[in-house]
Amino acid sequence: MRNASSWPALILAAGRGTRLAPLTARRAKPSIPVAGRPLIARILDHLQDAGIRRVVINLHAHADSITAIVGDGRPWNLHVSYSWEPAILGSGGGPAWALPLLAHDRFLILNGDTLTDIDLHALTAAHLHSGAAATLAVTAADITRYNALAASDAGALEGRVPRGTAVSGTRQLWHFVGVQAVNASVFSGVSTRHPSDVLTDRYLPLARQHPGSIRLWPTAASFHDIGTPAEYLKTSLALASDQHARLVQGARCQIDAAASLTDCVLWDDVHIGVGTVLSHCIVTSGVRVAPGMRYDRQVLTPDGVVPF
Repeated sequence: MRNASSWPALILAAGRGTRLAPLTARRAKPSIPVAGRPLIARILDHLQDAGIRRVVINLHAHADSITAIVGDGRPWNLHVSYSWEPAILGSGGGPAWALPLLAHDRFLILNGDTLTDIDLHALTAAHLHSGAAATLAVTAADITRYNALAASDAGALEGRVPRGTAVSGTRQLWHFVGVQAVNASVFSGVSTRHPSDVLTDRYLPLARQHPGSIRLWPTAASFHDIGTPAEYLKTSLALASDQHARLVQGARCQIDAAASLTDCVLWDDVHIGVGTVLSHCIVTSGVRVAPGMRYDRQVLTPDGVVPF
């Protein structure tokens, strides 16, 4: 049981991805391409590398955009099943709804909108050693960008600190990076009829009632957030196979030789006309940009142009 490969993994992919709009207008967030490869595929790559063999993905919004990529998991040598949520149940209700499919007393949970190369074996070992009900992987928090978590010197969760809070002293604050090891029992009694937030509705109350039951596990692993268009653009450029590239493009794109594109991401079947100038833009599949157009920090979709 000390090896992550014996545990199933749950990928949380049911959300609407509203912060990433308009990129999520026609597809689920985990299905969008990140440097040429769907986000969900990159997450499954990580699980495959760790030797995980059984994966459950929860689904609701634009579910077909995920199932079309993943299927039964065979390309990753994984057995993938789907937890279909009739309504979005959140980070608390979603795992509770998926428990019958997971069918294990312990499992991993990964958010479907972040990328990290966390050592899953080290995380599961730390979880078992501490005897915690849940162990959350964390990095040092940037309180100006994210809500933070506070912990005791021994790593026990003590509270949450809202983004932008003025913090005095030298106490370390932590940012949850979307990967955790949990006991199935932590979701016992969580409603599967109403949405809930696992941190607010479950972990923080448990941490107060049973100090040490929820623990934080600091890691120096890489972490990429795909929460907003700006973060998506930054991550896609950072993960491009050519680290010096100022452009990431999908399949069958046509770019006129007289166009100028800097720090842009193009999805599939994009056509860029002569004299077009794009800077820090995301162009989704099927868009034709007319000659001579100029855009800066915009998302271009078949439905229109949205600044970010």
